[in-house]
Amino acid sequence: MLELRPITQALAFDFIKVHHRHHGVPVGGLWWQSVQDDDGRLVGVAISGRPVARGLDDGLTVEVTRLCTDGAPNACSMLYAAARRAAEAKGFRRGLTYILASEDGASLRASGWRLLWAVRGRSWDCQSRPRTDKHPTEDKQAWGWGAWPQSSTEAA
Repeated sequence: MLELRPITQALAFDFIKVHHRHHGVPVGGLWWQSVQDDDGRLVGVAISGRPVARGLDDGLTVEVTRLCTDGAPNACSMLYAAARRAAEAKGFRRGLTYILASEDGASLRASGWRLLWAVRGRSWDCQSRPRTDKHPTEDKQAWGWGAWPQSSTEAA
């Protein structure tokens, strides 16, 4: 049996550093939540924050910028559903997250999120601002909940 619990930013980030398959910790966030098992062992965390894409940062949209578990069954679904409930309680109108195209989205579907659009994979490296990619550059999928303006889903 799993249970939602509050968590500090430091503990959430420590968990992500150890368990996330392809990303480090996000730059920040608005709130953090966790899931623990019957023994009180931390099995997953979610970080909710402002949308990374500036064009989507309208003050009414929240993004789950990181979700990470140790593989505990149903932990991802529980965290996505909790992130949505918390966002709605805070007055957000819509939520967003991205997954790799190679992931199936089962936890998102199970928690009431829907596929919004596909995102072509790319590197952040460019001549004017050289960078080392620390993330997968494969295609991604945007998933969300709430009322999305038609132009948002077509433009992204």
